Amino acid sequence: MLRRAILALPLAAPALAQPARPVRIVVPFPPGGSNDVIARPLAERLQARMGVPVVIENRPGAGGAIGAGQVAQAPPDGTTLMVTSSSFAASAVVQRLPYDAQASFQPVALLARAPFLVLTHPDFPPRDMAALLAYARANPGRVDYGSSGPGGINHLITELLAQKAGVRLNHVPYRGMPPAVTDLVAGHVPLLLTTIASASGPVRENRVRVLAATAPGSGLPVPTVREATGLDYEASIWWGLLAPRGTAADALNAHVRAVLEDPAIRRLYEAEGATPAPSSAAEFAAALAEDIGRFREVARVANITVE
Repeated sequence: MLRRAILALPLAAPALAQPARPVRIVVPFPPGGSNDVIARPLAERLQARMGVPVVIENRPGAGGAIGAGQVAQAPPDGTTLMVTSSSFAASAVVQRLPYDAQASFQPVALLARAPFLVLTHPDFPPRDMAALLAYARANPGRVDYGSSGPGGINHLITELLAQKAGVRLNHVPYRGMPPAVTDLVAGHVPLLLTTIASASGPVRENRVRVLAATAPGSGLPVPTVREATGLDYEASIWWGLLAPRGTAADALNAHVRAVLEDPAIRRLYEAEGATPAPSSAAEFAAALAEDIGRFREVARVANITVE
């Protein structure tokens, strides 16, 4: 269904300088995940605008490091790009990588953003964010929370919340988000911060309680963490387009920004709980640097490392 919707998008004539050879967009994760879903309609529209084939190559492995490493070593000629997410910034501070997340890549453009949701099992006593933090303070280290794995984005943003609130939570890592959501619904873990797309079924069916969103834009009748508690806390997941360091980004950025203005792209992204977030290359570089900086501090304070 998604592919039919993508192919039905109207085509736009090329308007700016473009590579003379086919372009590949590496997605360093398996097909079907959020990075893949964000990348495919982008590729279709870029191909229409630039007048050259734009293909998706899924290169999963090592939490995205295998695909990213291939992109880092590619020629900076505009024919190799990568769609990745905030997990790229998280990996940069907790893993030993064969590249430098900033020095090896040229930020091209932000693509989309989405808030996380603070979810609890319905039987968990706290009914709102203030009650959750009070409960955690009264039970230090005894409130379990799930994540997609050690050092993952969900792990880091939950530890950031705990640090901002001055509470101590107990991390329960899973092998990916689906089993974590399953255990939340079953009541085996009482707390989880994840995206709308990852938990859309349980949220829609009221099998979990939504206490808050970690940033504006959830579309749900819940406050943000900042609104509910007054904490200086905001976290969202972003998806962005990177290229090998030295790639000329201006023309590519202009193409991407034009694509993101398309209402059809907005509808496809919003179906995944994301909102298009067109930006300049410099704005994306600043967002990446900000996430790497704050995740590094969160990992240092919480002693988070991944071998």
